[in-house]
Amino acid sequence: MELNTNKSSDGETCVICEQKKDKGIHIYTQFICNECEKELVSTETNDEKYKHFLNQMRKITEPMLNLK
Repeated sequence: MELNTNKSSDGETCVICEQKKDKGIHIYTQFICNECEKELVSTETNDEKYKHFLNQMRKITEPMLNLK
């Protein structure tokens, strides 16, 4: 994981809320905004929102290495 230091006016699309945001983290090749990250870590696993987070995070896959 790395902090997003990209300050562009367009931002990046969050894999969870699917909105363009300026600040957040990267997990592999996907971006999670600060708001979703905070909500994710504070949501109980028996909460319906937690299921939504899991479904959205399934979009995150490990990038393939190109070994030529």
